[in-house]
Amino acid sequence: MSEPSTNPQSQSHVVKRHGVTTRVWHWVNALCLLVLLMSGLQIFNAHPSLYWGSGSDFDNPIMSIGAQLDDAGDPMGYLAIAGWQVPTTGVLGYSGPEGQKQARAFPAWATLPDSQWLSLGRQWHFTAAWVFGVLLVGYLFYSIVSRRRRRLIGVHRGELGQFGHAVVEHAKLKFERRPGYNIIQKLTYLLVLGVLLPLMILTGLTMAPAIDAAWPWLTYVFGGRQSARTIHFISAFSLVGFFVIHLVLVLVSGLVNNMRAMTTGGYRVDADAPSPATERDHD
Repeated sequence: MSEPSTNPQSQSHVVKRHGVTTRVWHWVNALCLLVLLMSGLQIFNAHPSLYWGSGSDFDNPIMSIGAQLDDAGDPMGYLAIAGWQVPTTGVLGYSGPEGQKQARAFPAWATLPDSQWLSLGRQWHFTAAWVFGVLLVGYLFYSIVSRRRRRLIGVHRGELGQFGHAVVEHAKLKFERRPGYNIIQKLTYLLVLGVLLPLMILTGLTMAPAIDAAWPWLTYVFGGRQSARTIHFISAFSLVGFFVIHLVLVLVSGLVNNMRAMTTGGYRVDADAPSPATERDHD
C-alpha cells in the first residue's frame, strides 16, 4: 500500500524499500493464505454452521449457510446469522451453473478442491498451515531483531498525531510517496502481523485433536473448541477484508511502483521525501 506523488513538479528518485527476505516472504505467504482460505472453505462446507462454547447446539447456530425449499417449492440458498436469514441462491448455500446447481455452503470456484472432497481439502489446509506458521514465526522474529525492519513497521513518538491527517488524505486519494510506511500502514500491518495472524494460527491449533489433548489450556483460553472455530472463521474473513482493501490501495496508489517494490525492491519516492539515511526502512 504505497503512494504516487501529488506534486507533478517534484523530481522523484528510486530507493531500496524491500530486501529479498521480505519479498520472498510476501509472495510465498500470499500463496499459502490463498490455499488456506480455499481449502478452509472446503472444510467449512462439511459442516457449514458456527457455534459458541464447547459443544455444537445444532438448533441454535450463531451463523449457518445452507439450502431449503422456498414458498414455491424451489431450492433456495440462504445465509442465517443469529436468526436473521437472507436468500443467497447462486452465491452461498445453493450454487453452480444453470441446470447444475447443488447444495453447498461456498461455491465450487471458491474451494480447493472444487469438488466436495473433505479429506483432500484438509490435506491442502494442513500442509499450507505448517508452511505459513513456520514462516510467520520466523518473520516475526526477524522483524524484532532487524533494526531496519523495526524502523519500517514500528510506530514512533509523534506519529499517532498524524493519523487523522493520513485518513483525510487517503479519503481524498492523495498519497505521498516516501521510503517508509505512513501511520495507517504501520498500524494496519501491526494489527495483521501481531493480532489477526497469530490468532488464526492459535485457534487453528485449538481445533486439532492432538494439540487439544496436549495443551487443553489453549481450548480453555478460547472458551471451547466451537468458540475457537468461530474465532478462526472471523479472523480468516477479517484477513480477506484486509486483502481486498490492500489490493484496492495498491491499484489506486500506483500499481507499477508498488509491484516494483515487491519484485525488485525498488520504490520511487517524491523529491521532498526523507532520504533513506534519515528514514531507513528497507531490509
